Amino acid sequence: MAGAAESRTQGRGPLAGLKVIEMAGLGPVPLAGLMLAEMGAEVLRVERKAGPPPFLKVPPAFDLDRRGRAVLRLDLKKDEGRAVLMRLIEGADILIEGFRPGVMERFGAGPDTALACNPRLVYGRMTGFGQDGPLAARAGHDLTYLAYSGVLSMIGPKDGRPVPPLNLIADYGGGTMFLLTGLLAALVERAASGRGQVVDAAMIDGASMLAAPFFSFLAAGFWQERRGANLLDSGAPFYDTYETADGRHVAVACLEPQFFAEFARLLPLAARFVEGQYDPRLWGEMRAAIAARIAEEPRDHWAALFGPTDACVAPVLTPGEAAGHPHNRARRTHVETDGMTRPAPAPRFSRSPSAAAGPARTAGAALAGFGIAGEEAAALEAAGIIAT
Repeated sequence: MAGAAESRTQGRGPLAGLKVIEMAGLGPVPLAGLMLAEMGAEVLRVERKAGPPPFLKVPPAFDLDRRGRAVLRLDLKKDEGRAVLMRLIEGADILIEGFRPGVMERFGAGPDTALACNPRLVYGRMTGFGQDGPLAARAGHDLTYLAYSGVLSMIGPKDGRPVPPLNLIADYGGGTMFLLTGLLAALVERAASGRGQVVDAAMIDGASMLAAPFFSFLAAGFWQERRGANLLDSGAPFYDTYETADGRHVAVACLEPQFFAEFARLLPLAARFVEGQYDPRLWGEMRAAIAARIAEEPRDHWAALFGPTDACVAPVLTPGEAAGHPHNRARRTHVETDGMTRPAPAPRFSRSPSAAAGPARTAGAALAGFGIAGEEAAALEAAGIIAT
């Protein structure tokens, strides 16, 4: 069993003192667990007894799905395992799970049961399609939810197909961030009411909400439902990427007239393009002129030329290059943990700073915090109900 020394790695950050149960899953929920842990919460990750499938077994030093948490394997097929889960729920502030609707209910730990046991519990549910509706029980991934949200139709080149934006938008933007927003809002409300509640975070809902400004633009007639025809979707030549002489790229994002004028002065670009920046009839010719000029020099030439200015031109960096960029180094935007370069905890707090998560810990100390320790914990482990 783990000793008290392991628990001392927690306790920093604005969420110090909160107890969180993270039901092991993929994507959005583990990232939420990492962020809660790095903000100081004591997170106990509950995995099924069999552990993760082989393709998810990342070397422990690099496994951000587990770092910063205590990890408990629990046999939820047995009554004794489900009883342990309810003991954990009884002492928790937050539970987060990312199963399909009905799975937690089959474990005997659905919201009704959990909140009856612990009325102050904030119960966070993360799904793709939500807890109800015709698609609620369907499988999907980031790209699936983006497609149904309408967002995917807006991403990609004018003459090409919609492009997967990694799995950043629905999984982590519409999923993790909206789950965290809901959890923290429910905690604020609990401080007034004394009662917990269920947070239903659906990736399709979150991805749709992220696109709220574009629905506004559509309603106002400022946006066309065609890729590559608008200011922010590569339609405008002054908001796009261009290939440089060495086969790399720069990002040009000089939307406002004063920034575009600076860009045109340094490139240089003909004055008539500056005067007609927002005239779509000039965009084809403008794009060709910009592309031809940028292709004459390597990426880092343009980075050096535009870097000290407000022309809004940036080199397109690889992740490794980004970690070494002077601004990111000055901000300490990345940290080194056990030989891995990773983004530093965000956001930042003035009085109660977050801390980068350390290695995953055995669950002994965490279980003791829920009242399961000593002979009882040893007996459960001997019986194969838990594995710490």
